[in-house]
Amino acid sequence: MVQAQTMDNAAHKNLNAIFVSVELSKKTWLITSISPGAGEKLSRHSLPGGDIAGLLARLRQLKQNTRGRTGADYSIITIQEAGFDGFWVHRVLEAEGHESHVVDAASIATSRRRRRVKTDRLDGETLIRALLAFKRGEPRVCSMLCVPTPAEEDRRRIVRERKILMEERIRHSNRIKGLLFSQGITGYDPLRRDRRERLEALRTGDGRALADHMKRQILRELGRLEMLLEQVQEVETERNALLEEEAQSAHEVAMLSKVVGIGPEFAAVLWGEGLFRHFDNRRQVAAYAGLAPTPWQSGSIDREQGIGKSGNARLRFTMVEMAWLWLRHQPASGLSRWFNERVAQNGGRFKKVMITALARKLVVALWKYVNAGVVIDGAIIRP
Repeated sequence: MVQAQTMDNAAHKNLNAIFVSVELSKKTWLITSISPGAGEKLSRHSLPGGDIAGLLARLRQLKQNTRGRTGADYSIITIQEAGFDGFWVHRVLEAEGHESHVVDAASIATSRRRRRVKTDRLDGETLIRALLAFKRGEPRVCSMLCVPTPAEEDRRRIVRERKILMEERIRHSNRIKGLLFSQGITGYDPLRRDRRERLEALRTGDGRALADHMKRQILRELGRLEMLLEQVQEVETERNALLEEEAQSAHEVAMLSKVVGIGPEFAAVLWGEGLFRHFDNRRQVAAYAGLAPTPWQSGSIDREQGIGKSGNARLRFTMVEMAWLWLRHQPASGLSRWFNERVAQNGGRFKKVMITALARKLVVALWKYVNAGVVIDGAIIRP
């Protein structure tokens, strides 16, 4: 530990900067820093959660203290974990002229002890060491996030809100069906336009009309369901208007929508959740979607642990769902033939495992199609 701290201290002397980690939480913010001229000592300071003015004041004080010890001005480099606070703190720090980084906490190496000690104090030190190693140029020491712009972040709200509304719609619809099933009534669809008229004509399994309180509860459920249907329509209208305003997004989404089996919602999710980003290679695309493999190889041990699931969960769920639909709508494509051949080799087993592999190949193929115009082998494209 002493050697590691000495190395980190020597590194920050060479870089000529003040390194600061901000451990964010709802209750308190813990600011850990290491400055030139302070030796190997780490400075810690606590603030109430959300006190951005106090954070900026603390950074100014660190610069003044360092100037008093060394007689020189040093820039400030900060690091924070990605979490529920979003990126607003990062944007404030950058607006003040500080170099700010947001790190994926899961990418930082930790102790492999069975019971690992975890406190905000230790997390602050860990972030400082990760930042020092990152600035030294050590490869794969941690993964810094590519922070989206406010416009890019806001654009994703539409597809995410629609997904939430659809989940709520399913819950209300299932609740109505469950209430009616308890009375011996089946075949009622709450999503039909004549849902209220059909409700009046329903009879229980023993020939009675619906009881008053049961009927009123279902009517209130229908009211909430109708409100959700209106909000879904509003969100879809906003989504289409946004795509028309942004020429680049509209072009990419239109390209995706031309592929048979990909509708406007899938196309909007694909573009808004992942394909609008820049990727250097197909491995980065699969890793961002959480579909990259995680092998375990050590000596004679060589086995596969499955996909990483460390990327964008919304994009991953969409790709797995799209992979099943791809087999139905694009049976003659090269990807579908590859899937069927692999499943046939295993005697029809491991379909769920192979569908994940198909989803990984499909997201890479769609990325090549959108960015380079490479048409998927054997895929049907609408004119």
